[in-house]
Amino acid sequence: MKRTLAFLLGIVLSAGCCPKPAAPAADPVDYVSTLVGTQSKYELSTGNTYPAIARPWGMNFWTPQTGRMGNGWTYTYTDDKIRGFKQTHQPSPWINDYGQFALMPVTSGPVFDEDARASWFSHKAEVAKPYYYSAYLADHDVTVEITPTERAAMFRLTYPEAERSYLVVDAFDSGSEVRVLPDMRHIVGYTTKNSGGVPANFRNWFVIESDTPFQYVAAVADGLLAEGTAEASADHAGAVVGFRTRQGQQVQLRVASSFISAEQAELNLRELGGDSFDAVVAAGRDRWNEVLGRIEIEDDNVDNLRTFYSCLYRSVLFPRDLSEIDAAGNRMHYSPFDGTVRPGYLFTDTGFWDTFRSLFPLLNLVYPEMNARMQEGLVNTYLESGFLPEWASPGHRGCMVGNNSASVVADAWIKGANKYGDYDVETLWEAVKHGAESVHPTVSSTGRLGWEYYNKLGYVPYDVGIRENAARTLEYAYDDWCIYTLGRALGKPECEIAPYKERAMNYRNLYDAGSSLMRGRNEDGTFQSPFSPLKWGDAFTEGNSLHYTWSVFHDPAGLVELMGGPGRFTANLNEVFTIPPHFDDSYYGRPIHEIREMQVMNMGNYAHGNQPIQHMIYLYNWADEPWRAQYWVREVMDKLYTAAPDGYCGDEDNGQTSAWYVFSSLGFYPVCPGSDEYILGSPLFKKATVHLANGKTLEITAGNNSRTARYVEELKVDGKTSTKNYLTHETLSNGAKIDFRMSAEPNRKRGVGPQDRPYSFSAEQ
Repeated sequence: MKRTLAFLLGIVLSAGCCPKPAAPAADPVDYVSTLVGTQSKYELSTGNTYPAIARPWGMNFWTPQTGRMGNGWTYTYTDDKIRGFKQTHQPSPWINDYGQFALMPVTSGPVFDEDARASWFSHKAEVAKPYYYSAYLADHDVTVEITPTERAAMFRLTYPEAERSYLVVDAFDSGSEVRVLPDMRHIVGYTTKNSGGVPANFRNWFVIESDTPFQYVAAVADGLLAEGTAEASADHAGAVVGFRTRQGQQVQLRVASSFISAEQAELNLRELGGDSFDAVVAAGRDRWNEVLGRIEIEDDNVDNLRTFYSCLYRSVLFPRDLSEIDAAGNRMHYSPFDGTVRPGYLFTDTGFWDTFRSLFPLLNLVYPEMNARMQEGLVNTYLESGFLPEWASPGHRGCMVGNNSASVVADAWIKGANKYGDYDVETLWEAVKHGAESVHPTVSSTGRLGWEYYNKLGYVPYDVGIRENAARTLEYAYDDWCIYTLGRALGKPECEIAPYKERAMNYRNLYDAGSSLMRGRNEDGTFQSPFSPLKWGDAFTEGNSLHYTWSVFHDPAGLVELMGGPGRFTANLNEVFTIPPHFDDSYYGRPIHEIREMQVMNMGNYAHGNQPIQHMIYLYNWADEPWRAQYWVREVMDKLYTAAPDGYCGDEDNGQTSAWYVFSSLGFYPVCPGSDEYILGSPLFKKATVHLANGKTLEITAGNNSRTARYVEELKVDGKTSTKNYLTHETLSNGAKIDFRMSAEPNRKRGVGPQDRPYSFSAEQ
């Protein structure tokens, strides 16, 4: 393969923890560090990520495994040993993994135990890129290289001279099978390892093809290694194969898997074709540059470029495409809902409680053709399970609150995803209506838990045994607005959409004028008592009332009115930053990691590490003080995001926290998905060019921009001065020229008129 200087520079930059600024690399992927967020632990998350070796939205990821089998923290930056190289589908350590198996080269004998086979490694001898990973296993004197496709991967193992070198195949516990086929130089099998969300017949079938014959074969069943035995079926099955190697000998493996069948796993090997390892690396690099290159950044600050493209990389990993291509070229998928093989797309491994906020809006702006496929996948999920997903991995999982599939469906349609792929929006319309008045029979976080109370009383009561009830009420009200907006866009009759219009105002039922905050409410209409604005959980989800009060995405002007006008509204926003990071953790019995992450960031009670408050900063735009949003957006970008292993301030959460940075660095953010508006903040770069899917170009410039010049002095849209605090999707998607002129001092005269405020639902009433 022809290796360019930019390629080699990218490899070098990725190897260290905190590389010094250098000359800009040639391509977007050269800025990416897959190690951002990996310096995490149970008690404190700096991302809770692992280095995903993958293609964008790929079915399978690979990762070095430093954690023990089944540990959600599969790779931790501070660990010293690698236990294996795992095919993973894990969206987060809290949801954990499914369909995983691991490979590990060893030279210390035919050892299978994960502790015995583990090897010391150093980040100084590690290269971590999206399309290529390598590590030197010091205890075995072996260098491992991996490069992926969507459903397959190639390994290149460089062994020392040895009478016998080995490869361990670990299919993990909970039911697995491995068979060695020496004549074919194949190892095949399946794993059933999962963390929930699968039917009884779930299996991930895998095939490993070696270019080197096996001179040693052993099967492993529940810890017992049987030499000369080629097959094991057990709770925990595995295999060890061996070969004589000369110094520097490279053993190449072609690996693929399938959720459909063993035969389909063999078909999925076709993705590798007859390409060499280096050719697959080059193809992966090209694919990542194609996807990341949709947004072209020009700036002198290399650290910001690294942070931006590392965040954009995380934004295009999930949800993963679970579909496969059969022998006839048809797209099929194994349904994690009913266990059958069905036609078409299916996407999974995302939680809408997180990602409805900015990840899916980012897809709608920059990658709408992908979201059109995801909408088709949502149709299939509904047809196969009777519900849209709220948290899927791979099937419905019991996690978080809300009914935000309505937001994901509505925003895609409003933003025109259907122009990039035909999907059955009428089925999705029936699906969002169904989910609003039902709950999944076994997974209560799917659909709407407490919908009967909500529809009758206008809120989910605090005292009826439904936890996190205020959070549910606020999110249901927004979701009802999404359903109403979608129905109106589809031309549905007023009698059909009127109930959702009415319920969209239910957020008002939780507003307590005495505290100027949202508060849980009892079935008899009284507010919960005692009440502490600092109490995490209880009526809210992974946050307190200071955080959730602002969850009125669709009607900030209505919230301004409830609080007594812009002055009081702004004062309440300010208090989030000025109240010390005190907390009440009595609901949980301990400080959960989200609490600790708020506490240590030195931003008062602002908790950017968790999703409920991430839009809050932008609400100053509704209160005639947009410069405050500009100030705080920059504070968060400058202080809470880096390209280092501890680069996030909480869980990255499947692209949501990353997409916040991507949008914010461009200068705007989608506070209310389902509307067509993006709310102004403070652009980070001198110039950004978005190459839109329709062939048009969105150009964003920020003259006089710097770390201190963070305020918007003037905004021009296609050459015309604009005082508005928002940009529309129509403007951006048509290919606009957005010119910011920045200043070190706030312009208190710009964006302060009622006509400059963004959308609010109550303005339509």
